[in-house]
Amino acid sequence: MASICQGKSSWPELLGVDGKCAVATIERENPLVEAIIVPEGSSIIENFRCDRVWVWVDKDGIVYIVPVIG
Repeated sequence: MASICQGKSSWPELLGVDGKCAVATIERENPLVEAIIVPEGSSIIENFRCDRVWVWVDKDGIVYIVPVIG
């Protein structure tokens, strides 16, 4: 199924990377999105948006879920 969003939409290569570095990489690779760090255990708004990527980080600030547009 084709994505309705433009540009790169998933960053599996960022698993295990520092969250701040992941944000910079995501926004560089797809300038149409804003990457937002979300600490483990936090709540998020669950509406889908083509201009947002949640970057889930653990207590050490490391990405533990593949960042995707959403």
